Amino acid sequence: MAEKMLIVTPSKCTGCRSCEMACSLHREGKCSPQLSRNRVVKFEAKGINIPTTCANCSKPYCMLVCPVKAISVNADTGAVVVDETKCIGCRACSVACPFGQANYHPEKKIAFKCDLCFGDPVCVKFCPSGAIVYASMDEVLMAKRREFFSRFASEEGMIR
Repeated sequence: MAEKMLIVTPSKCTGCRSCEMACSLHREGKCSPQLSRNRVVKFEAKGINIPTTCANCSKPYCMLVCPVKAISVNADTGAVVVDETKCIGCRACSVACPFGQANYHPEKKIAFKCDLCFGDPVCVKFCPSGAIVYASMDEVLMAKRREFFSRFASEEGMIR
């Protein structure tokens, strides 16, 4: 079975931030963008919103720099996860992440990040526009191919 991941289509994002609220409520028990494991980056002047989340890198810098080995890869989901019981809150992971996705919890004083909700991401369920999906890269690429070739074929009169 192909490893699933969160895949974002920025052009579908409306900037409603439902994904952030659902995440923080599910994981922290309160609606707070600051406590969300995913974030919507807004470019207001251009009217663009981009949901961002951990890329679950194959060679995660956050895991490599953690001095206490509090970050590992979940064998079931492929998610790069933080063990809150080991984290010392040094923020080395936050500095090392090239995407800015290793966050610092202001109350618990530890790192936190998206862990794919252990294989059932809440943000996907609450994204009303479908800008965030949980799928394998193979599924997403096949859908893109179908969309492209369907459009091409209809323009060429091959499909009606």
